[in-house]
Amino acid sequence: MSVGTEEALAARAEMAVLGVQVDAPVRRSKGAGPSDDGHLVVDGANATLPIVADSPYQVRDGAVFRNGLNLGLSVEPVRRPRFYDLTTADGIPYQQIALLHGKDVLATTVVQTCIRYGEETRCRFCSIEESLRAGSTIAAKTPAQLAEVAEAAVRLDGVTQMVMTTGTTTGPDRGARNLVRCVRAVLAAVPGLPIQVQIEPPGDLQVLSELRAAGATSIGIHIESLDDAVRRRWMPGKSSVSVAEYEAAWDEAVRVFGRNRVSTYLLIGMGEDPDELVAGAARLIERGVYPFVVPLRPMLGTLARADGVVPPSAEVVREVTARVADLLAAAEMRGADQGAGCAACGACSLLSAAGG
Repeated sequence: MSVGTEEALAARAEMAVLGVQVDAPVRRSKGAGPSDDGHLVVDGANATLPIVADSPYQVRDGAVFRNGLNLGLSVEPVRRPRFYDLTTADGIPYQQIALLHGKDVLATTVVQTCIRYGEETRCRFCSIEESLRAGSTIAAKTPAQLAEVAEAAVRLDGVTQMVMTTGTTTGPDRGARNLVRCVRAVLAAVPGLPIQVQIEPPGDLQVLSELRAAGATSIGIHIESLDDAVRRRWMPGKSSVSVAEYEAAWDEAVRVFGRNRVSTYLLIGMGEDPDELVAGAARLIERGVYPFVVPLRPMLGTLARADGVVPPSAEVVREVTARVADLLAAAEMRGADQGAGCAACGACSLLSAAGG
């Protein structure tokens, strides 16, 4: 690892699993994805950490303490952004359209419903429709709404990149072409803003070129696990899209967007053997795809949380992260070089802290 000590990474892994005691004004408790966390800045970098009242880690006076010992990490909660105080002309609060992630990333789920969200088919780590049911977002964001919010977030809060994901839709493009329109609209309002799009492998791979032509900087095509048994257990609907389809989409995306401008999530803690997970990450790196390894921390509203699934051990998180970071460093693939997206933000993973 090129950054930090093994001791520091071990502490960061424990914080990622055990959480911290802190008042974080910017939080996310429901939605697409694997993490229920508060948004902080740790040693100048974005970090999302569970807020846990009885965690042994305490944040106070801009530092992290464990058992009264200052660990030497500077920590500040991300402040509530000013664009959250605004509403559209038709009365929709901006924060129902897009949210701040970390200190400088604007994130939105463009379509907040998913064809895979039925009880028998939904991903066990996802609660994409729970935030909709709670009234904290709207079902579908229009290109004009996203452009309006993005302009305000950049102007008022210094946002430097944007992430657009979507629930899977019924069309053969699985929702990707709607993102083409959204990217174009945002870039018309905020020229040059780096944008990552996140999709399932589309039935027609031509849409990847359309997304790039619209101005998307990078793309996430998230498989979460390369183990088919794990995929069937954790993602009974999404696993109907074969690994071969993902591989074809990754390869075309690398051709269109470039090496290290394509990423995929790999979740630690779904029962996959750590050695096999690292070996899979190595194969992705060989393809030019960044494996964004993230500890599973089940959110409220997920089937995993309801079943009592707990996060992986801090030691497994540290070991897997360090090994994948070493592979990325050897391949000269840094998340920050993607320009936009989860790997560029880095908050939900320890890879950036480990040199990846």
